[in-house]
Amino acid sequence: MSVPLLHESWVAGVAKFVALGTICCYPKFTPVPFREENLWDGYPEETNAPYGLAKKMLLVQSQAYRQQYGFNSIFLMPVNLYGPGDNFDPDSSHVIPALIKKCVDAKAAGDDYIVVWGDGSPTREFLYVEDAAEGILLAAERYNESEPVNLGSAFETSIKDLVELIARLTGFGGKIVWDKTKPNGQPRRKLDTSRAKEKFGFESCVRFEEGLKNTIGWYVKRHFT
Repeated sequence: MSVPLLHESWVAGVAKFVALGTICCYPKFTPVPFREENLWDGYPEETNAPYGLAKKMLLVQSQAYRQQYGFNSIFLMPVNLYGPGDNFDPDSSHVIPALIKKCVDAKAAGDDYIVVWGDGSPTREFLYVEDAAEGILLAAERYNESEPVNLGSAFETSIKDLVELIARLTGFGGKIVWDKTKPNGQPRRKLDTSRAKEKFGFESCVRFEEGLKNTIGWYVKRHFT
């Protein structure tokens, strides 16, 4: 979808195109913290490689159109996002809304355990949705270069610690059962966010626990009141 979207934006004379990539662009075993210059050092994690590669091709297209046509297109790579309004569908949600739903629903049903994929060892970095919006806005206003830019919080947590924190914040006191037949995904994710700060002055400001409380509150209000 991105190929015709960027192309037709150039044809239509759009003044600036803000392309959003993904942290899944990075190789499976990227040195931590992930730096933009490591982007082409290997193949993405297998379970999301097609998605990551498609986004990397958008970066290539963006750079090619700037070089050939002078088209002002930039490329941002947000880390895992979360916040109110997230997707809580158990068939397609990402880790934070999935865990919130498991814990809140289990507590409401009186269940004494939840099942979580993997073994809890992988680490992830998360960016609150309002911080992400601010970062995109700042880049749209201030950044006009071809090099990709990480958008993140520079805060890393293990899935095990994440589950325990969400259980505490939701008041779920049951057992956490790890389904080790399910994949862990990429071993670690933590970004170097210095380029975003240097190039357009972006730093995240919402503390992780505060963002989780807001997200949990939104889900509870939406589904249990």
